[in-house]
Amino acid sequence: MSSKIPVVNSSLSDNDLEIEDQDFILIREYINGNEKAFERLMIQHKDKVRNLIFLTLNDSEFVDDISQDVFISVYHKLSEFRFESKFTTWLYRITVNKCRDYLRKKRVRSIFVPIADAHENVFSTGIHEDIDIPGLVRKAINRLPEKLKIPLVYRDIDGLSYNEIAEKLDCEVGTIKSRIFRARESLKAMLEPYQKEMNR
Repeated sequence: MSSKIPVVNSSLSDNDLEIEDQDFILIREYINGNEKAFERLMIQHKDKVRNLIFLTLNDSEFVDDISQDVFISVYHKLSEFRFESKFTTWLYRITVNKCRDYLRKKRVRSIFVPIADAHENVFSTGIHEDIDIPGLVRKAINRLPEKLKIPLVYRDIDGLSYNEIAEKLDCEVGTIKSRIFRARESLKAMLEPYQKEMNR
């Protein structure tokens, strides 16, 4: 009986079929306890992952860190791979999700930019590294009234435009801008004690 994994997608080129077979075989070997198979799989796809991260973020600074996170996630989840699609499709989905996580965290931190305008920059040297900045922001946001919190989250965390938010909430753009301004002012007041603590 042949050990080759049968290929379902007949629309792939011969080269694609060969790569897909290699991926499936390496995954099977890893699941069966061969750690070297994972290393070979990572080497085979690491450049594709790095390129996708760079193209998604247009920023080379965090490519190495995010790429490492991707393959750590793959390492832990590979035993769950169901061989129902190409491995690269599954891998790219994980990579895109990691990029989204990075962008989401970046947006959370960006909330501090308008807050810091009237104070010292909270990201200056002297901040204690063990302060959970995103956690503080989330707690403060949760204390806002719904009519202020929702447009702020749409704008500063989800990255929607003012027009998109106005459409979602069935409000005038001017109303949305006003509510976001008020939300940021409220956050500034709530987070001021933490800013002082962080900048001691």
